[in-house]
Amino acid sequence: MSYEQKLMQMKKMLKKTDNKAIPETVAESVKIVVKPPFYEQQWLDAGLTKAVNKHGIVYKRIVEYDANYHHGNIPLSGLKSTIDKWRKSGEVHPLSPDFSKQLLFFDTETTGLKGAGTLIFLMGFIEQTASSFKMTQYVLPGPDHEAAFLYATGLWEKPSTLVTYNGKSFDIPMVETRWTMNRRELPPLLDHTQIDLLHGSRRIWKGEMATFRLPAIEEEQLGFHREGDIPGHMAPIIYQDAVKNGRAELLMKVLVHNEWDILSLVALYIRSTDLLLKTDSPESASTHTNIGKWFADLKSHDRSKLIFESVIAEYGIDHPATHFHFGFILKKEQAYEDAVSSFAIAADGLIGRERIIALEELAKLYEHKLKELNRALNSTKEAIRLLKADIYLTDSFRKRMGNDFLKREIRINRKLFPRQAHEPTENG
Repeated sequence: MSYEQKLMQMKKMLKKTDNKAIPETVAESVKIVVKPPFYEQQWLDAGLTKAVNKHGIVYKRIVEYDANYHHGNIPLSGLKSTIDKWRKSGEVHPLSPDFSKQLLFFDTETTGLKGAGTLIFLMGFIEQTASSFKMTQYVLPGPDHEAAFLYATGLWEKPSTLVTYNGKSFDIPMVETRWTMNRRELPPLLDHTQIDLLHGSRRIWKGEMATFRLPAIEEEQLGFHREGDIPGHMAPIIYQDAVKNGRAELLMKVLVHNEWDILSLVALYIRSTDLLLKTDSPESASTHTNIGKWFADLKSHDRSKLIFESVIAEYGIDHPATHFHFGFILKKEQAYEDAVSSFAIAADGLIGRERIIALEELAKLYEHKLKELNRALNSTKEAIRLLKADIYLTDSFRKRMGNDFLKREIRINRKLFPRQAHEPTENG
């Protein structure tokens, strides 16, 4: 018998059971008697409240934070300014909100990482109200109340923008899977807009952080340090114990763990936006170069240019990676002499792939735009030399670029010396 068939059988048995010893609850809108779990009072005493809907029972916890509440170094009140910044910027970006939808910060806790038998046992949301922030956490009483648990979240009522950390790869697919398992009882799950701050963090702080686990982001970027937190891998064990034995003390620590996760989403969204939309006085050359490249990849060249220019104004030639990316902006604008200057700084200060690519861009500009064939040939020969010597290159890159540069060398030599036979530089 499959796991889902067992659940359906358990539901049928539950409806037929008439145990007078346990208080019963009538679910809203239907005449179905729902028997609460034996541990209900322990959960209520711990601080949870009970909610009943037409599918069964769910427990929840609500916490409100005033506008002056700080999570680490970040005041939650900054969220309003964050949304206003996105609206004024006019940027279409993976972190920009859909202004027509409610912004919800969302996180889950599950009984495992994968598999049809993995359940979501906790879902938490934070939303901004008129004067405060409201967090609602829904706790699953047990598998037989899963439909009630999912229904209570309201993810079927109106489309929202869900802000998560790795939600695109984990939380949202997990919700979709569990919704599918209960599709006969639930209304359809809506298609919500997603903002995944894990992907944003990797783009913003690439090369600056050793790990992108949320606790590391909290400490290094938000100034938040968890004290007395439970290890995340213990959450499923604690939940299973709370369902089996009713012990709620440690379960409440899981809820606090989830609460911190969601508060960190709000703070990280504020922090990320501040960095993304700031174009003057960069606090880190590497961070703002990453951001400038991100905007360039999104074809937002004007903002990308402003960011690169601010980094160069602050750091000069001390951060050649900025000049590397800035060179492509200048080339696109047909500022070829300036592009040559940027790529020359990059070729002189970088190593690995970017140095070779900078030399390739120099060779292209000298050959095709500035018509300085001798300089084009010098850049080509330097690239061929480095393709042999640079230990930071992969064999496939070395081979592919080596063939391209050898063809370029032959072509330039033919232009320089049209009546001579030409042999390419050896590319061993």
